[in-house]
Amino acid sequence: MFSPEGPTLRELAVQALSSVEHGYDLLAPKFDRTPFRTPESLLQSVAKALAPLGPFEDGLDLCCGTGAGAEVLTAVCRRSVTGVDFSAGMLDAARRRFAGAGRTGSGGPGVAWVRGDARALPFTAAFDVVVSFGAFGHFLPRELPGLFAQVRSVLRPGGCFAFPVLAPPRPTRPAYWMLLGFDAVMRVRNAVWRPPFVMYYRTFRLSDVLRELVRAGFTVDLRALPEFGRRRDGSPRVRLVVAGVQPVAGRANS
Repeated sequence: MFSPEGPTLRELAVQALSSVEHGYDLLAPKFDRTPFRTPESLLQSVAKALAPLGPFEDGLDLCCGTGAGAEVLTAVCRRSVTGVDFSAGMLDAARRRFAGAGRTGSGGPGVAWVRGDARALPFTAAFDVVVSFGAFGHFLPRELPGLFAQVRSVLRPGGCFAFPVLAPPRPTRPAYWMLLGFDAVMRVRNAVWRPPFVMYYRTFRLSDVLRELVRAGFTVDLRALPEFGRRRDGSPRVRLVVAGVQPVAGRANS
């Protein structure tokens, strides 16, 4: 699962026994060499799906980590892209990667990195689009209403909040039992060890998410990402949730 340049088993164990913030500070230098980074194919698919909804002026990558979502935003935003994360280590890694790729000051949108908690965002209504990739497992279900309210508060009228959701594996697939086992181990770990490390794969259920987005005042659209195909029952393997502050034009097949 990990390249030779990735974290060792000992490093992962130390991270898992830390807080979420400190754990990611430790993992940050090697994060992009782990399977935890969002695949490039998914980033490109989301950028392609967002393009017809733009162009946008200003975008926010929520829980940006090393900046994978910020890369998507540089393709669809004209003026500025901001990444926010509460891990200083991940933000440092994002700055280095963008500077190394020549993205900073290259004639595209300006890029900034801000340390902050997604549950108390340090912005007003400053963005036209907010994206997030792979971060929702760090929030307990009871935190979703507050999280979505925060996102809505930083969006301008007509803005949208977009994030991909993968169809959960079925019980007949090994991945189902692997994720079930991971969540069980994390629950035991958090019951006996402090500080807690919140990371669950099976708590972010689409039906709950859609309900809480509507309660937060969003109009929600589901868009299939065709690059990933469909399951045997015809449902998409991957959907893009597009939650608008006002109705999103042009509903696509879901």
